[in-house]
Amino acid sequence: MNITKFAIPEIIFGRGSLNYAGQCALRLGARKVFLVSDAGIEKAGWVQRLMDILKKEGVEWIYYPGVTPNPRDVQVEQGAEFYLKNGADVIVAIGGGSAMDTAKGIAIIASNGGHIRDYEGANRVSRPLPPMVLITTTAGSGSDISQFCIITDVKRAVKMSIITRTLVPNISIVDPLILRTKSETLIIQSAIDALAHAVEAYTSTIASPFTEMQSLKAIDLIFTYLPRAVETRSIDCLEKLSIAAVSASMAFSNASLGAEHALAHSLGGRFDMRHGVVHPILLTAVMRFNLDYAEKKLADIGRVVLNKTLDSPRETALAGIERLEAFFASFNVSLKLRQEISEKDKHILKSICKTAVNDACNLTNPRPASWQELLAICQEVW
Repeated sequence: MNITKFAIPEIIFGRGSLNYAGQCALRLGARKVFLVSDAGIEKAGWVQRLMDILKKEGVEWIYYPGVTPNPRDVQVEQGAEFYLKNGADVIVAIGGGSAMDTAKGIAIIASNGGHIRDYEGANRVSRPLPPMVLITTTAGSGSDISQFCIITDVKRAVKMSIITRTLVPNISIVDPLILRTKSETLIIQSAIDALAHAVEAYTSTIASPFTEMQSLKAIDLIFTYLPRAVETRSIDCLEKLSIAAVSASMAFSNASLGAEHALAHSLGGRFDMRHGVVHPILLTAVMRFNLDYAEKKLADIGRVVLNKTLDSPRETALAGIERLEAFFASFNVSLKLRQEISEKDKHILKSICKTAVNDACNLTNPRPASWQELLAICQEVW
């Protein structure tokens, strides 16, 4: 086996684990916490709950609420200025992927300077980041675990992938109780996001035995428990989805992703689309595109989702892809690009694919993909 690495934060998991946030910040030397979140998490009551926990532990904080879906470069740079101006030290973020990525972007600029676009790509962050405690409120994005940060460059209308070991937070807190306040739509989108992470990490060219086992476990858990979670909102099922999200995050953080995420980043940057919206549209088409280059691995995924093996690896892989399509169709999600993009904007797909081909995630796709081939995939799912 080739030499590999496997980087994850300290993970505090379980019902009520949010209560340890103040102690975690203190353990990292906090004197003034820089708290990052957004209006939706405020409305749900979790920001105030976190503030109360920090107060109980005697931790001072300054609050930055400048988080929006698909966080923008300007928000990150304003946040870094606010961080430095107020003499903060430990960063604590609570929310979904947008809050996590905003916090990570702020950490990069606060310690390394410049503009966030300067760090696009892999391993361009040279200085250590402030300590980070990330508290996820979804079961999907994985930013609380990963060494990825996705920020929208407003001028270019593209989601930048920033990848570096220093983006792995010091501590990740995963409290499944928080999921009880999430809408059905967000639960579905988050779980599908985690599923796409698991699938692409498993077929990645730099996957390892350590990531592969996490990928397959995540796929199994999501197929088993997402329908039940949607139907019952059972905390037991929501907890299983949280476990799946952590597993998928550990996988993709260390194995990277593929062409589907490269396209998702470019589409999201141009049309402000959430990842969980894009994946049911693109994922199976990219899996078919990769079939000749990753037949055995796609058969492994097929075996998990079918709970059986067919006569040949190819047959198992194809049946698994069909089962995945049926799984997506069982939820209220878009299955075609035309459901999310207007006909008048279809011509933009060409430039989107020319951007996507240079995304870092495309480098680890099992089959090399040109922009023309990415465009053909988009046309196939139009």
